[in-house]
Amino acid sequence: MTELPAPQGITVLWSPEARTDLRAIDRDTAMQILHCLDRYLANRTGDVKKLKPPLPGFRLRCGDYRVFFDQKEEHTIHVTGVRNRRDAYR
Repeated sequence: MTELPAPQGITVLWSPEARTDLRAIDRDTAMQILHCLDRYLANRTGDVKKLKPPLPGFRLRCGDYRVFFDQKEEHTIHVTGVRNRRDAYR
């Protein structure tokens, strides 16, 4: 019987700005954002879109919030910001 290899984990690195953004959000909403990010990392499901220049990276839509991130290495993402949709692209 052949065993499947363990799934490779993905490292999430948070910028200081992204940490500050997340802490400024109420606890319940922040937890929903973290669950949304976790679901994306586990299954690659979610509303993710590559951003057009001059904005670098990707955005993940989580309700009224947007999680901005870059994926430079295969198993590492860098979260650069978490903003409300009305302020996200200003």
